[in-house]
This record gives sequence, C-alpha cells and structure tokens, in this order.
Amino acid sequence: MSITPVTDRYWWKVPMDREEVIWVAIAFIWCLFMFFMMPYWHVFGKQNLAHAAVRTSAGEYMKKAEEGVAKWKVREETEQKIPVIAPPPDSDVYLVARLWSWWPILELEAGKTYKVHLMSMDWLHGFSLQPENINIMVHPGYDHAVTMTPTRKGEFAIICNEYCGVNHHTMVSRIYVK
Repeated sequence: MSITPVTDRYWWKVPMDREEVIWVAIAFIWCLFMFFMMPYWHVFGKQNLAHAAVRTSAGEYMKKAEEGVAKWKVREETEQKIPVIAPPPDSDVYLVARLWSWWPILELEAGKTYKVHLMSMDWLHGFSLQPENINIMVHPGYDHAVTMTPTRKGEFAIICNEYCGVNHHTMVSRIYVK
C-alpha cells in the first residue's frame, strides 16, 4: 500500500509552476548560447593553440631533443645543471617532460616563430605556461607539436598542472623570451 495515491507519484504528470518554466527556459537558452559559442571561441579565440599530436617512441623523441641541446646549448642552470638552449627562429624545439622536471630550458626571441614539441617520458603531465594561461596535456608516447610566436619579452613559468606524483609541486621550469 502506498502513502500517496498512484496518480500523485508521477512528477511528469504534475503541471509546472510559472517560476519553474522560467528557470528551465533560462537554462535552455544558456545551453544553446554555449553550444554555439564554443566552436566560435575555438576558431576565433586567441586562447586556443592549434596543435597536432603524433605517436612516436620515447627513444626517437629523446634523440631529437638531445640533438637540439647539442646544437643550441648556451649555458646550464639550476642545481640539476639543466641546459638552456637558444634555437634559431623557425626551428623545431623539443621539450621533454619526466618525473619531476622539464628538459631543456628554452630561450626564444620575441616576434619569432618556433615549433615546440612536447612529450612525456613516463606519466601524464600538464604543460601550463604562465602568465599566458596556455595549457596542454602532455601524454607519454605522443609528440605534441605547438607553433608558438612569443609576443613580449620576459621570463615565463612552465608548471605541470596534472598531478604526477609525490614531487609534482617541484615540476617547474621556465622559458626566457629575449
């Protein structure tokens, strides 16, 4: 036996109040607005980098990164002696993510274009370039190629924004723009 009559238990048979209709209409309009704006922001927004990801092996990728360091190394920084490279404009630059560092440090020229490749050697990492708010998921086994043209000079922080283990908070680096 039921506490309420059977006809009162089905919510879809109860007429909606005026306020409820207004809130459902507002939510529906907002959903339509977001549905059409997301493709617009992707195409015309300045916050989205177009990048391509191709499958590759860690060995092949690391070989390219080491070749770049051998050609363009200008100095070493930090206690870990991470190399700083100054590649020429329009070159392919390889940045390696691994527990708990970015390798090498980049020194780029403002107004020049570079193709920056990102790959993780172990776990999923996040490439977050601050204060520009550029965020890219860096997967192991995939070469993520991003075309970048720095527009202003300064020192920019690279932060891993995907939790990657106990020393995740130490996975920081920088990009210098001269």
